[in-house]
Amino acid sequence: MCGIIGYAGHRPAVPLAVEGLRRLEYRGYDSAGVAFVQNGELHTIRAEGKLAALEEKLATCPNTTATAAMGHTRWATHGIPAERNAHPHLSNDGTLAIIHNGIIENYQELKNDLLTLGYTVAPDAETEVLVNLTAEGRKQHASLLDAFAWALRQAHGAYAVCVMAKDEPGVLYAARLAAPLILGIGTGENFVASDIPAFLPYTRDVVFLEDGEIVRADANRWQVLRLADLSVADKRIQHIQWDMQAAQKGGFKHFMLKEIFEQPRVIADCMAGRVDEARNTVALPELDALPVPDRLHIVACGTSYHSGLWARHILESWAKVPVTVEIASEFRYRDALLGKNDMVMVISQSGETADTLAALRMARDKGVQVIGLCNVVGSSIARESSAVVYTQAGPEISVASTKAMCSQMVVLALIALSWAQRNDTLSQATRAQMLHILRALPAQLETALPMMHDTAQQLARTYAKARSFFYLGRGHCYPLALEGALKLKEISYIHAEGYASGEMKHGPIALVDPEFPTFALALDDELFPKVKSNIVEVQARRGKIIALTNPGLELSVDHSWVIPTVQGPLSAFLVLPALQLFSYEVAEYLGKDVDQPRNLAKSVTVE
Repeated sequence: MCGIIGYAGHRPAVPLAVEGLRRLEYRGYDSAGVAFVQNGELHTIRAEGKLAALEEKLATCPNTTATAAMGHTRWATHGIPAERNAHPHLSNDGTLAIIHNGIIENYQELKNDLLTLGYTVAPDAETEVLVNLTAEGRKQHASLLDAFAWALRQAHGAYAVCVMAKDEPGVLYAARLAAPLILGIGTGENFVASDIPAFLPYTRDVVFLEDGEIVRADANRWQVLRLADLSVADKRIQHIQWDMQAAQKGGFKHFMLKEIFEQPRVIADCMAGRVDEARNTVALPELDALPVPDRLHIVACGTSYHSGLWARHILESWAKVPVTVEIASEFRYRDALLGKNDMVMVISQSGETADTLAALRMARDKGVQVIGLCNVVGSSIARESSAVVYTQAGPEISVASTKAMCSQMVVLALIALSWAQRNDTLSQATRAQMLHILRALPAQLETALPMMHDTAQQLARTYAKARSFFYLGRGHCYPLALEGALKLKEISYIHAEGYASGEMKHGPIALVDPEFPTFALALDDELFPKVKSNIVEVQARRGKIIALTNPGLELSVDHSWVIPTVQGPLSAFLVLPALQLFSYEVAEYLGKDVDQPRNLAKSVTVE
């Protein structure tokens, strides 16, 4: 969602803030702005569109002596994308500036209170309510810290927020509630940001803020307090093992393509330290304290939901654990029946997905233990789960998720094998075979990716003019069909639907015609004859077919895309990058903004 960077230190602050915002571009945004104090004046510079528009404005505004600043990239949740709605917002008296990620749910009530006190608030600017409420608080409290905390206690909703004051030019005040915000600790400088890459070139030492905490930071000092009573919170500095190379394109045209090609390494990294090759066993000490559940409820959104659907097949087949998979935004609003020996697993790349986090909290309130599966160390889901398993995929910059799903599937496969060990539901020989396949995947995929990319380029040129697509799969390939359709929609804007192949005759086949192609997943498994039958049904309606298949299978289709054979559900690790590459090449051929598709953000941290 929105990107936040705040800096107090010894460097020119405004260029640093803009640089930080550029490293947060992957979160998606429609406008940007900065605030800083120079020569005793509080300045806010804002622009609609990309950062280049903001930089044009900054070029005409002196800012080189400011050593504290804050910046924001906005993804609209309240009020249309426009400069007037861009952050930072000023208080009516011009003494305070604020940036905010999230939603103030009771802003209308707070706005009405401010209007009666003589304040003016723009119709769509909920964040103006918060900055003016803080200004009002300054009339009643001795310090800005007290005033800021007083205002935040009245705000209901989700926020990561940062405030600067005209009369405290080198100080940042920041707070979080149900939205990500991190403190970066430097030498003679400190940072606040919505994500670590914003300040990574300057420090890897971070403090993860909890909900209901407030920060005061200047160049040389920082302090975290509890919002409820401003008592001091004891915080631990953690060192992050990232480098900026992980956030560079590495010679690829787009981050998405780079991240697709990183998947062999991701698979290896996810298994590192978790597989005992000598004994052919899986070690997941994170889960040792939890029992194998009688029933597992997987809750997630988007691509993570598709990972869960895929995992259901192996968790039930290998570990004999019954699994339900639900969309988080649906699960959180119904009265879910959770047994005393049930368990909930929440999956989120960012660990901050709003609906998934709400589902986690609902499950905990019902007394059910929750496993968090996420990629971001110290994220809300990681901290609030009963146990967390990190996917170790590294930062994913492109909005469209690729290597994150791959890493989720690796960890889910390891969990299935671990629980199969504990339940004794899979023979030692079969377990050894599955682990052997997993260990071989990085090299196999590394070899296959260049040819897969070439094939994707060729097919993209043939099918890029299609207005709609079907993706068909059976069994463990059905979730992959859903993911293939989602990727095509996300980045090429071509309408696509994923279906269980057997459902085609129950209505959707009516849409098939010569201009409506189908992407069929036809792998060498026990369901191949059924999939082949579905393909024939589409061809009978003169529909064109791309079939993703394995060597030696007989198929008469318009385009047969042959990929290496991998046994059973683990074939997904070859299918997934093929689907991703096809979507990427279609979008690239059509000239779309691959890494930052319209209307999308990387992390959905508000409902």
